[in-house]
Amino acid sequence: MFNSMKVYGPSMLPTLNFTGDVLLVEKMSTLLGKVAPGDVVLVRSPENPRKTITKRIIGMEGDTVTFLVDPTRSDRSHSLVVPKGHVWIQGDNLYASHDSRHVGPIPYGLLLGKVFYRVWPPRDFGPLGQ
Repeated sequence: MFNSMKVYGPSMLPTLNFTGDVLLVEKMSTLLGKVAPGDVVLVRSPENPRKTITKRIIGMEGDTVTFLVDPTRSDRSHSLVVPKGHVWIQGDNLYASHDSRHVGPIPYGLLLGKVFYRVWPPRDFGPLGQ
């Protein structure tokens, strides 16, 4: 129930490297409902089912989340309660992440796995911290 996955892009800077990381992902946590705010997860994109995205869970069902609507243009914030069966995900780099702020709460069924270890690049080898 483990997979390796190469991920890249700016949305999870500084946690993940822009040029790419190879991560170990386990699926049991998502199957058993053992994910929590702060966990980095792989998610099937709600907009393009052929695409997998990597984001951090910010809120679980029933949580109230407050987020900047568009951090590049203003400091206006919005709050909402995450609906039943959903999670709220965001990239660590709010200025370059397409996430729940744009597509809304994510159905729990789209969670593919929890990232727990980075194996590449060698200088960053080790567990993925929160």
